[in-house]
Amino acid sequence: MRQSILVTLCLGSALALSACQKPNNGPEDVERALADLNVVDESNLNDIMLTIGDPNEAVTYFNRAVKTQPDRIDLQRGLAKSLVRAKQPTQAVTVWKKVVALPGATAEDRVGLADAMIRAGDWGQAEIELNKVPPTHETYKRYRLEAMVADSKKEWKKADSFYETAVGLSTKPSSVLNNWGYSKLTRADYKGAERLFSDALTYDPNMFTAKNNLVLARGAQRKYDLPIVKMTQVERAQLLHTLALSAIKQGDVTMGKGLLQEAIDTHPQHFEAAVRALAALENNVANG
Repeated sequence: MRQSILVTLCLGSALALSACQKPNNGPEDVERALADLNVVDESNLNDIMLTIGDPNEAVTYFNRAVKTQPDRIDLQRGLAKSLVRAKQPTQAVTVWKKVVALPGATAEDRVGLADAMIRAGDWGQAEIELNKVPPTHETYKRYRLEAMVADSKKEWKKADSFYETAVGLSTKPSSVLNNWGYSKLTRADYKGAERLFSDALTYDPNMFTAKNNLVLARGAQRKYDLPIVKMTQVERAQLLHTLALSAIKQGDVTMGKGLLQEAIDTHPQHFEAAVRALAALENNVANG
């Protein structure tokens, strides 16, 4: 619908323009005006497909476009981004490689290629591509990926430095703070992880992953009370369940049983996972 409205507006503008031309101006002028307006219309549609459009529909749209104009770097770039959004990273890598080989390719395109490689699990090649990015290209996305690669190699100091830089380059760093916190969690730096997950929630109070990770970090320190964060009733039950499993893992079985029961009582519907965990725990105790 949006596309048809834009086309109608473009045609209307073109006809108005042609009506104002002098009689000796031929149809070539009208065709040129239509071509210029179609480019504007196409650009608007490309932006829509990359942002609010369905990812799979966007892939179909850009696939069709690049078949007719394979040398258009903006269309190839749109296809690569759409494939990432559609959770097809392996195919996205193939297209990003075409993009970086085209005239007009930018450092950010190579960052996009590295991002797709990480999503596809090819960490080694992602590092090679990031090493090709000029040091002057200082962006949030670049340093977030650098941090993730350093994490994968357990180069903790380097990872911390990249995470810190990435946070400073974003006005919405909740995602990278959560990643950094998870990195600290894997290193058993539970206090550091707790702080970073809490920081992530100050930027995005609705980020459930950070809430769950925060509970894990607290549970690892035997802090079995829920943190004071914004949560729904369902989220509260889920977080109690996470905390219960953390307590059981630490050997605090009685505490874990109590938390599981609280999770079951809190959930507004039947909480199957918690019920199963509590039943299994009770059976083990009875058989022990």
